[in-house]
Amino acid sequence: MFCSAPSNRQSPPHEARSRLPESPPKRDYWCCPIWTAYNKCFLQPIEWPPEAFSSFCINLSERISLNHLHVNAFQILSSHSISVRVFEGRSGSDFRKMLGRLVRASPRLANGVVPLLFHRAFSSSNTRIIESLSSSNQNLDNPNQTTETLQPSATISIDRSGLFNPSEHSHEPSSDSELVKHLKSIIKFRGGPITVAEYMEEVLTNPKAGFYINRDVFGSGGDFITSPEVSQMFGEMIGIWAMCLWEQMGQPDKVNLVELGPGRGTLLADFLRGTSKFEKFTKSLHLHLVECSPTLQKLQYSTLKCTDEDNTGSSVDQRTISTLAGVPVYWHATLEQVPSGLPTIVIAHEFYDALPIHQFQRTSRGWCEKMIDVAEDSSFRFVLSPQPTPTTLYLMKRCKWDAKEETAKLDHIEICPKAMELTQMITKRISCDGGGALIIDYGQNGIVSDSLQAIQKHKFVNILDNPGSADLSAYVDFASIRHSAEEASEDVSIHGPITQSQFLGSLGINFRVEALLQSCTDEQAELLRTGYWRLVGDGEAPFWEGPDEQTPIGMGTRYLVMAIVNRKQGVPVPFQ
Repeated sequence: MFCSAPSNRQSPPHEARSRLPESPPKRDYWCCPIWTAYNKCFLQPIEWPPEAFSSFCINLSERISLNHLHVNAFQILSSHSISVRVFEGRSGSDFRKMLGRLVRASPRLANGVVPLLFHRAFSSSNTRIIESLSSSNQNLDNPNQTTETLQPSATISIDRSGLFNPSEHSHEPSSDSELVKHLKSIIKFRGGPITVAEYMEEVLTNPKAGFYINRDVFGSGGDFITSPEVSQMFGEMIGIWAMCLWEQMGQPDKVNLVELGPGRGTLLADFLRGTSKFEKFTKSLHLHLVECSPTLQKLQYSTLKCTDEDNTGSSVDQRTISTLAGVPVYWHATLEQVPSGLPTIVIAHEFYDALPIHQFQRTSRGWCEKMIDVAEDSSFRFVLSPQPTPTTLYLMKRCKWDAKEETAKLDHIEICPKAMELTQMITKRISCDGGGALIIDYGQNGIVSDSLQAIQKHKFVNILDNPGSADLSAYVDFASIRHSAEEASEDVSIHGPITQSQFLGSLGINFRVEALLQSCTDEQAELLRTGYWRLVGDGEAPFWEGPDEQTPIGMGTRYLVMAIVNRKQGVPVPFQ
C-alpha cells in the first residue's frame, strides 16, 4: 500500500503528478497543464513574470471547455507565441468552436500579432480546419458558415514535426468491461484514486453496468440467498410484526408500507399472503417499493402479481394493484420520493449492508482513508490517502460514540455515512408521521473493523477483481444506527438489536413450522426443516444427512434485528 508523507498545504488534485518547480524553467517554452477536477478546469498558478517564457502552451483534453480558462493568463503572455496541444480527437465543429474562444481570449493573438503553433496529431478534418484558419479566425464559433469569403487577419503556422505516430497495437480493443473502463476514466479524470465508497456505489448501482441493475442476483441460481428466498415463513413473520405495530398505532385507515431494496419481491408476497385474511389491515396498506433496478422492478411486478387498472376517461391516474391482497403498489428510486403525511412502516431487510462504506487504516501518522487507484499493470489496487479526507469528520463522530479503549484495539475501521443519513431520514419521518422501521441485517452492535467482502455464485472472491460481477457488502454497524436515530429525534424509541433467532422465535415461527409440517409431503417437509434451520439455527444443521457441501448453515445468530418506532406507540413486539 502507498502512503506518502503529509504536506503542510492543500494540494490540487493533480499536484502529485505535476508540481511547479522552485525557479523559472530553463527551456524555450513553459507547458501549463490544466487541472481537471469535478467538472471544473483550473490553470496552474503562474508565479513568474512573462519574461520567463518564450511561449505559452495549453493542453486541451476532450473533457475541457475553454469557458473555464482564465483570460488574464492569455493577456499576460500575449507578447509570446501560443502553442496548443490536443491530446484527444474532437469533432470538427467542436474543435473550431474551442479554437475560436482561444483566439478571442488573447487580443494580440486575435489581431494576428502572435503566431499560433499546433503540435501533436490531428484528424484530417481538424487539420483542414487549422489550415483554413490561416485565412481567417473570425468565424470559429459558427461552423456552418463557409470560410471562402473571409478576409485573412492572422497568420497560423502548423508544426507537423511532432506528429504522434501510434504503435501498431495502440487501437486494439480493450478486454476491460464497460464498468472497468468507466471506473478507470473516473480515476484518470480525478487525477488520483477514488474512495472505497465511490467504487462500491459504481459497482453495485451504476445505471448501465451495476451489479444489481440488469440481472436477477438472488436465489440458488444467482449469487446469494436471502432469508425470504429460504422460506415463506420469514415474510409471514414480518407480516405479523407489521400488523402488531399497526394495532399499536391505533389501526389507521391508511398506512405507507415501504420496503427498501425488495429484491425479487418475495418478502412482500409472503407478507401479503400471510395477512390477507385480515382485511382491515391489508385495505389500509399502500405499498411503496424503493428500487433502482429496472430488472428487479419487473420481477417484483410479477412476484406481487400486479395488474394495471384501466382508468380511461377518469381523472384518477392509472394505478398498479397487487392482486395478492388488492393493495396499490408504487415504485421509487429513493426513499425521498415516497410521499409523506401518512403513518409509515419501513422494512429494511439486507439493505444497509449494501450501502457504500469508507475504510480507514491506522498508520504512524494517524488514520488514513483507504482509496482505490489504477496500478502500473492497469489493475486496481488499494492505496492510502496522503491527507485527511472529508469522511474523516464522520470517523471522528463515530469514534466519539465508542470508548477510546475500544477503538485503540483496532487497526481498521469502516464508516457508512449513508447509513447514518438514511437512519436520520427514516427517524424524522416516523417522528412526524408515526409508524416504525424494522432493520434486519448481518452485522454487530459496535464499531466495524474490516468486513467488506465480494460474493459471486455463492463464493467469496477478490473485491477488486472484475468489478460488477460480484456482490459487495459489509457488516452493519447497529450501534451507529442507534446513535444516528437518537440524534435525529427525541420522539422515537430504539429497540434491539436482538438476534434473528430471538425475533422469529418470539413471533411464533416454531408454531408455524409445526402447522405446515402437518400437511405436506416428505420432500416439502425436508425443505421446511432446512429452511427453518437456516433462519433460526446456528452453524451447521445437526440433522443433515446429504452432501457436505450442501449442509444448511444457520443464520439465526449472524443476523440482527433492530426497531425504531414513534415513542407514543409503546414498545413493539417482540422487544418487550
